[in-house]
Amino acid sequence: MPLAGISFHPISARIGAEVRGIDLRNPLDAATFERLHAALVEHQVLFFRDQDIEPAHHLALARAFGEPVAHPAYPTVEGFDLINVLEVTPEAPPKIDTWHTDMTFQARPPLGSILRAKVVPDRGGDTMWASLFAAWDGLSARMRSYLEGLRASHSFAHGFRHTLAEPGAMERLRPAIEANPPVLHPVVRTHPVSGRKALFVNRLFTTRIVELPEAESDAVLAFLFEHLETPEFTCRFQWASNSIAFWDNRSTLHRPVNDFWPANRKLERITIAGDAPR
Repeated sequence: MPLAGISFHPISARIGAEVRGIDLRNPLDAATFERLHAALVEHQVLFFRDQDIEPAHHLALARAFGEPVAHPAYPTVEGFDLINVLEVTPEAPPKIDTWHTDMTFQARPPLGSILRAKVVPDRGGDTMWASLFAAWDGLSARMRSYLEGLRASHSFAHGFRHTLAEPGAMERLRPAIEANPPVLHPVVRTHPVSGRKALFVNRLFTTRIVELPEAESDAVLAFLFEHLETPEFTCRFQWASNSIAFWDNRSTLHRPVNDFWPANRKLERITIAGDAPR
């Protein structure tokens, strides 16, 4: 795909852009990769329409940006154990409706994720993203100074506590729990490419700011979680078949809007390895 054909169209003031003029079935040449990479850092989440790709294309796109990593809690596409299937059916209701940054329970949370729509409901089922840069910038100078240097604990078991309450889930996920003990990350991380600061906590996995007494930690986190979800920091994407979202996990939160259930929705996701937050 010629580089000149690609264009980016922001969908909100602070986060998100639709990419046009590219066919993701084609390998990325160096110039196209550089342009997409720069746009991902700038816009934080990129959206693509009408991309009728195969799993091999999905995997190749992810590998252009880094090494894909498996998720311990979700099934995978047959023959592609690095592509997770995220499916909701009338018999399997949605389990996560919380704003979160993916897999912060790991010492090196993902760089990003590429999510493709396979089956979409007739209505509803959007996904929202929020900018961690905008959240940081939106704090007062006094609060930013207070938060600098603090660390928070992130826990796999906490994030999947509702799943673990289901029959048989503890046994199924025990290896993942043992492989992912709680980890510490800075409350404020610096993006490794742009150098911008981001507020790096989330409701799903963050449990405690370790330098603070428990009551103070609870109060500060409650404030930060609500602040992160400020509508002006967000964008919203309406899925259609063969739509793709590619987000920078180092600078975003996201959450599904589960207003479509009990309709069927099926998405396929690849997660790309990242670095230790600093």
